[in-house]
Amino acid sequence: MEITPDNIVFWQWGAVRLNATIVFTWLVMALITLISWLVTRNLTSSPQISRGQNVLEVIVSMTRDQIRSVSRQEPGPYLNFIGTIFLFIAVSNLLAIVPGYQPPTGSLSTTAALAICVFVAVPIYGIARQGVRAYLGAYMQPTPLMLPFNIISEISRTVALAIRLFGNVMSGTVIGAIILGVAPLFFPILMQVLGLLTGMVQAYIFAILAMVYIASATRSHKQKE
Repeated sequence: MEITPDNIVFWQWGAVRLNATIVFTWLVMALITLISWLVTRNLTSSPQISRGQNVLEVIVSMTRDQIRSVSRQEPGPYLNFIGTIFLFIAVSNLLAIVPGYQPPTGSLSTTAALAICVFVAVPIYGIARQGVRAYLGAYMQPTPLMLPFNIISEISRTVALAIRLFGNVMSGTVIGAIILGVAPLFFPILMQVLGLLTGMVQAYIFAILAMVYIASATRSHKQKE
């Protein structure tokens, strides 16, 4: 039993490794890209729409509603980033029902990369919304002495974001493997269903936390008060 897909190596040439994390990450990205292209190539505004477009509109509508609810802002600027993160994590976890597949979100390198994306996106959105001076000035509120503590807070929440997702996905894989060895018939099915539900919840939580951090950075000091 491999705890992380990083340890499953498909091909190696010297120091270059092609492990399960990389392969399945590419697979998830290719699958999302293909499905997006198939669904959006024949978009229509007529009353009769395809099932794919209907599902797409539901996902987009729900994502916009969640962003608006969390940020109290128009969701347009954040929809692409938050929606992509949610879909990537959700699809990565849902594909766990496929035999031989290892969710890339079970690798700390993947979850760290996603958390770093959020870490970079927060100041980008914050500066775009408030300007450089106002955004950086927020790190010295209510007093300049808080600057190092606010910086540490930014870094620590990024680390927590990565470890939270990694820990939940990894623990589900380990527990499923243990139960499979003890009771190989009935309980693994229940664990698989529970794992899919947990995977969707984790995708939702990660996306919501990302939006919370971005919303905090894009609100002016007066709005926060």
